[in-house]
Amino acid sequence: MRIAISGKSGCGNTTVSSLVAKKLGFPMINFTFRNLSQEKGIDFWVFCDMAQKDDSIDRELDSRQVKMAMAQDSCVLGSRLAIWMLKDADLKVYLAADEYTRARRVYKREGGDFASILQQTRHRDASDTERYKRIYGIDNNDSSIADLVIDAGSMTPEQIADLIIEKASLTVQKKHDVVK
Repeated sequence: MRIAISGKSGCGNTTVSSLVAKKLGFPMINFTFRNLSQEKGIDFWVFCDMAQKDDSIDRELDSRQVKMAMAQDSCVLGSRLAIWMLKDADLKVYLAADEYTRARRVYKREGGDFASILQQTRHRDASDTERYKRIYGIDNNDSSIADLVIDAGSMTPEQIADLIIEKASLTVQKKHDVVK
C-alpha cells in the first residue's frame, strides 16, 4: 500500500507522515525543497526563489519523490504534491489548516518573528500555487482528488495519523472484497 499525504507548509505533513509510516512499519519518503537545497548547498529561501525561475527544480524534486515511492511495495509519501504526483497511491490524504495555524506551527518549530513568518507563509502559498499551476496544471488549493481531507488545525498529529490508518485499513479491506 502506498499512502500519499499532502498539504501546505505547516499543516503537519512531515509529522503526520512520520507517525503513519512508523505505526504501519512502512518506509517514509519526504524528500523536500529543504533536502534538495541542503544537498546542493544552497540556502533554503534562495533555493525557493531560484525555483520560481527554474521549473527544472520542481520537476527534479517531484520526479525523485515518485521514483523513491515506486521503488517501495508499501510506503508513505509526504510532500506538497504527493496526492497529485503519486498517481498510483492507494490512499490520497490532504491536510488542511488556515494560514494562521500553519504560521504558528512554523513559528513554534523554527522561532523568529511571527509576523514575518505569517508573511513568508502567505508568500510561499501564493508562489507555490502559481508555480504548480504553471508547471503541472495543478491547483494545490483543490483537494477534490484526495480520498480523505482532514482539518489538521483541529486535531493532534496522533489523531490524524490514526484516522489515516483507519481509512487505509478500510481501503485494503475494500480491495480485498473486490478480489474475492
